[in-house]
Amino acid sequence: MTIQKFVRAYKIFVGYTKPMATRTKKQRTRIEDIRRVELIEAAHRIFLRDGLKGLTTTRICHEAGMSQGILTYYFKDKDQVLFEMVRYANRVLMDAVVVNLRQAETRWDRLTAIVDGNFPEEKFERNTANAWVSFYAEAAHNPRYARLQELFYKRLRSNIGSALSPLWSREEIDHFVRGFAAMLDGFWLRRGHSDDAISHLEARALLVEYSEKMLGAAVVSKLKRLQLQAA
Repeated sequence: MTIQKFVRAYKIFVGYTKPMATRTKKQRTRIEDIRRVELIEAAHRIFLRDGLKGLTTTRICHEAGMSQGILTYYFKDKDQVLFEMVRYANRVLMDAVVVNLRQAETRWDRLTAIVDGNFPEEKFERNTANAWVSFYAEAAHNPRYARLQELFYKRLRSNIGSALSPLWSREEIDHFVRGFAAMLDGFWLRRGHSDDAISHLEARALLVEYSEKMLGAAVVSKLKRLQLQAA
């Protein structure tokens, strides 16, 4: 055997032996990550059906197809699962906003993209709305949920501000966002009231109308002409 062949054979041998523990650890980590995601997604499905009050350790494990008690192996406690689930649920809704924002060409497009993203047709339905109402009610007593709620409003303010900042002051934008957010929450609350309360198209039209009246025709016209800078 030549020196070159020996070195090559040795490297192959080391590749299959020395990293074995590392590979096993990584595989175990990936499996644990998968299980965590499965539990979070199971909790999310229950959340959409029954709200926060319907989330119990037993139901989450059953929904995920796992044995009862496995939850505390992957999470500190049920509250940690619920916290991660709410983050996941919020991210699902925000994904729709992000997709629309990427397609915006003008600053007005950006503002209407935020409206559209907050009323996705497939998610703006009664069970989802009631689930979020239960979260908002719990946020009044749960500091961790309250922080998530605050992060949502900060992101909303940031997205709207990026569309209006060239034309309006910080104070004017803050005033506009307060009304925008109040209507946004109100439409979701109304949607949870009944199947016939309000459709996603009605909610969108009303929020766009609010935006047009608050901004004024001159500002809306400028926003429609202002092109977004390419990233």
